Amino acid sequence: MDAQSLMQAAEEVARKAGDVALGFFRQGIQVHTKGDGTPVTVADQTAERTAREWIEAHFPDDGILGEEFGETRPGAKRRWILDPIDGTKTFIRGVPLWGTLVAIAEGERILAGAAYFPPVADMLVAAPGQGCFWNGKRTRVSEEADVSRAVVLSTDERFLVHPDRGAKWRALAAKAAISRTWGDCYGYLLVATGRAEAMIDEVLSPWDAAALQPIIEEAGGVFTDWTGTRTSFGGNAIATNAALANPVRELLGAAKRG
Repeated sequence: MDAQSLMQAAEEVARKAGDVALGFFRQGIQVHTKGDGTPVTVADQTAERTAREWIEAHFPDDGILGEEFGETRPGAKRRWILDPIDGTKTFIRGVPLWGTLVAIAEGERILAGAAYFPPVADMLVAAPGQGCFWNGKRTRVSEEADVSRAVVLSTDERFLVHPDRGAKWRALAAKAAISRTWGDCYGYLLVATGRAEAMIDEVLSPWDAAALQPIIEEAGGVFTDWTGTRTSFGGNAIATNAALANPVRELLGAAKRG
């Protein structure tokens, strides 16, 4: 399949799964705790099943890696990487800043990514060389080059568990015009659409990051792990506009983009 077809497929899966999750939103559903201590609901599980059923029907030879149900066909050349609700804690609280993430990959090369935010009706979709589209129109990161005028985001500074990263985040936040810590995937939406300049996470799984890398990069931004490597599989991420890519990483004590 060409890149445009893969983008369309990723968008369709994200929309279908996200709309299923939205049907449970603010409905008082029961919350369970997984073995890793994170919450899960029937909304997460039903949305991922919806995505898997669609993929199985349309791409039966592809592998699938999802947050809730693990990996199917791990030896497949191409695989789908799913996060049915990125921001489950946000979802549980009735806050609309959560999303559904879908990526298509060959190995660690991301072929397409979609991020759908059902409560606010926003869709981002991108593929390498094809651009990033926000609700059907091209979108770009900001051109802000001064940290003192920047908006910087993180999901939760308590996740910055490295001994000095919390302190460096606070130093960055103090220099910036605005800092906020209700993030998850919503923060990356804000960077990709030019409404924030940096989004920082120290702990990310592949299903948290894979869809977001092409979205940030195709919007003209820079997406790396804390070593400066362009990857969705580094276990963490720093996403910025291009102008502040190296200054933000320097302030955080992270490696500059490679």
